[in-house]
Amino acid sequence: MSGTATVTVGDEVKLIRPNESTYIKMGEVHRLENQGKIPVVLIEVQVGEYTGEDDIVKIEDDFKRG
Repeated sequence: MSGTATVTVGDEVKLIRPNESTYIKMGEVHRLENQGKIPVVLIEVQVGEYTGEDDIVKIEDDFKRG
């Protein structure tokens, strides 16, 4: 992994660097940003009985993705 990601979970904002991790509970509003110059490369791991992507609700999208 590389880069530093700014991770917002609810009202908490923290920086995640290479070899660090964070846990986001199911249903928690969260956002991942790269405010640096180095591309952020990360591994996302989903756990639980259901790990599909069809339940994602975009609340805000600066890049206007569908």
